[in-house]
Amino acid sequence: VNGIEIYSMKIDSKVTSRFAHNVITSRAVNRGNVSKEVFFDVELPKTAFITNFSMTIDGVTYPGTIKEKEAAKKQYEKAVSRGETAGLVKASGRKTEKFTVSVNIKAASKVTFELTYEELLKRQFGKYEMFIKVKPKQLVKDFEIEVDIFEPQVITELEAEGTFITNELQNIIKKTFSGKKGHISFKPTLDQQRTCANCSQSVLDGDFTVKYDVKRTTPDNLQIVNGYFVHFFAPTNLPKLSKNIIFVLDTSGSMHGREMEQTKEAMLKILDDIKEDDFFNFILFDSTISTWKEALIKATPENLDEARKFVQHISAQGMTNLHGGLMRGIDILNAAHEKNLVPKRSASIIIMLTDGQPNVGVSNTQEIEKEVKKAIDGRYTLYNLGFGSGVDYGFLERMALENKGLARRIYPDSDAALQLQGFYDEVSNPMLIDVELNYPENEISDLTTNSFKHFYDGSEIVVAGRFVDSNQNHLSVDVRGEGADNALSYTTQQDAEQTAQAFQEQQYIFGEYIERLWAYLTIEQLLEKRITATGEEKENLTAQALALSLKYKFVTPLTSMVVTKPEENDNEEGIADKPTEGIDI
Repeated sequence: VNGIEIYSMKIDSKVTSRFAHNVITSRAVNRGNVSKEVFFDVELPKTAFITNFSMTIDGVTYPGTIKEKEAAKKQYEKAVSRGETAGLVKASGRKTEKFTVSVNIKAASKVTFELTYEELLKRQFGKYEMFIKVKPKQLVKDFEIEVDIFEPQVITELEAEGTFITNELQNIIKKTFSGKKGHISFKPTLDQQRTCANCSQSVLDGDFTVKYDVKRTTPDNLQIVNGYFVHFFAPTNLPKLSKNIIFVLDTSGSMHGREMEQTKEAMLKILDDIKEDDFFNFILFDSTISTWKEALIKATPENLDEARKFVQHISAQGMTNLHGGLMRGIDILNAAHEKNLVPKRSASIIIMLTDGQPNVGVSNTQEIEKEVKKAIDGRYTLYNLGFGSGVDYGFLERMALENKGLARRIYPDSDAALQLQGFYDEVSNPMLIDVELNYPENEISDLTTNSFKHFYDGSEIVVAGRFVDSNQNHLSVDVRGEGADNALSYTTQQDAEQTAQAFQEQQYIFGEYIERLWAYLTIEQLLEKRITATGEEKENLTAQALALSLKYKFVTPLTSMVVTKPEENDNEEGIADKPTEGIDI
């Protein structure tokens, strides 16, 4: 394109015990006879941290360096004032952010770009999923995706698919797995990349997704390497807990039209999925608060039919009394538990959907947060879904995190109903409540979160930690949780030798993977805790997350990667920052 030919693009992923290390290498040459600007842009998952970047031009390498964000900013304010820097990372799409760097190269010169990022793959609906954005924008002579997976628990299934994959391309995906190893490669020729026989357009444009799962002969798996451990907990074959679910829906005027129709469509589908042992209710808030029923009711076929009629008649008008809607929901759950209307062993969940900001009743968001936290008092989980761009996402996220839940954006696109339904599916099958994984306090110095309100079917709980004595090679853990029929309680043990044996046949492993997994998880959780923290506590969390980000070279919201370019680019600098979701870090 424009005299610049990308002649090689390789995406190499190595996954070791759910921890993915991805390297994207792109090589280009200037076929023209004057200097040209070459662009390298990559979309990576929002959940990943960039760890490295370099450019090599005519044999000289220009590395990126990771610095504290503030220091990087001050250092380059001068360059910014001269118009010489560029922000290198932008949020782009629902699940991705885009890393872009450009450099001028002379005629006939070659450049190699290399970007590395890491992430912990989460288990959802019974599978780990890794997606790779593929978008070379031109035909590439040597294009290849290669994924190597090593799982000590043994791989039971492995699949790879692409949104752009045609029947012909499907046959090029090579996929093998046996025992602990899995391998995927995708290497289309130039002709196979074309949109049609003589076209110069590339068909490679979309997501390439790898999904897999591992064998679970025991409810959990412990691994110990070099003074660090990771504990994966995902019991199978547990009876499902019944759930008590309250839908708190914004029916103010701004929801009128498509948003309301999509919400109703999603609710009708969700009603098809509610199980007969579940209890549920609807609360609508606009200028006033209205409830479908005065109390939680059982999801019998008759009650579900009545609920469908109710949903079909919901209309949107008025203002937004969000506080009143949530408090009514909490009151109804409290009453249900106090009067023993719901099973003792059951999961209580509030799902709130709003597209705006509170403006009636209590409208100060800090006050709402305080009152909701006090009212819920750790007993129920609150999930906040923010519809569209008019929401105060920071407020929704803080409030959900303070009540053991999470916030999620719902994008106002044609598939909004599917997004809502997809979220419900994630939380619709609680198997355990109040899960605690307890480790000997005197042996562990830095532990990630180890208590969880709910364990959902098809997901996985991950805890990692650092031993006080880095030579320690044995660990025993007490696991407890409340199941549908009885309490779950057992002790699990592991020593480093067992882990080493499990890894014997593993050549391509990067040795410190558990340490990096621990650092990744710790940073992720510290950043999450910062969202709800204030004052000195927030400063401490920031300092810890920053120190780890710098030590392990992760581009997080507290660090920046500074990319220096060669002199003929006027020593231009670029800064790569991690975008944040609606909250100013």
